[in-house]
Amino acid sequence: MTDACLFSRAAECLAECDPMQKTIATRRLAADWRAGRVAFDVADFTKANWVPIAAPGRPRRPELVAPKHLAARGLQHASGRAALIHAVAHIELNAVNLAWDAVQRFAGLPREFYADWISVADEEAYHFGLMRERLQALDYDYGDFPAHDGLWSMARQTASDPLERMALVPRVMEARGLDVTPGMIERFKSAGDAETAQRLDIILRDEIGHVAIGSRWFRYLCEVRGVEPEETYVALIERHLRGRVRCPLNRAARLEAGFDERELDRLEAMCRRGR
Repeated sequence: MTDACLFSRAAECLAECDPMQKTIATRRLAADWRAGRVAFDVADFTKANWVPIAAPGRPRRPELVAPKHLAARGLQHASGRAALIHAVAHIELNAVNLAWDAVQRFAGLPREFYADWISVADEEAYHFGLMRERLQALDYDYGDFPAHDGLWSMARQTASDPLERMALVPRVMEARGLDVTPGMIERFKSAGDAETAQRLDIILRDEIGHVAIGSRWFRYLCEVRGVEPEETYVALIERHLRGRVRCPLNRAARLEAGFDERELDRLEAMCRRGR
């Protein structure tokens, strides 16, 4: 339905339970948006008494467990490689949900905000497809391994405030991917899986742009509210994460993604404090 408003169509993508149907709907909506086939008016939030949906549609599998219950993923065997690929696929599918939630949840922002998160949803759907193809090449599929719900847990904590969402989801949870993906790439190369390593290279490149979008809108919202970005960011990490930051940081990628040197110095100091 190409004439429905953006917010209702974003909510439909978010509510879809089947992972493949979610990615198909996501890519279709992104194409319709680029072609000008999606009705958009920020007043649609109020005109229709819009109520964001609270949670994404969930497939029956994978089973969601606490992170401590996930097995270590050695790459010597196909099953270990598949388990790690599955973990990345799960993160990418959650990232699709997070992008659509930002679109359908936060009212009154510039058109460019919604355009940015539509583009992120589109790329995250593409990433999920890249990882699912690798799982299938190893005779597995999405849902065959347990997974955790950490990204959506932070989405629930930041559901009432786009500034907090921009600070803590792109610039903490997703930025962690910038730190760990280069190591994963090397591990897959060492295991002789160059194809997965190449796909992770694509994901790393795109994720730098996604975190940069979060940085841009976080700073925009800080400016609108008249608050200092660095102090606000650190205070939010203290409040929501008890000041716990995981290191080492990929400083080069984070700088490209909109962090500055002072922020990174403070984050690394928080790492050392938490040891």
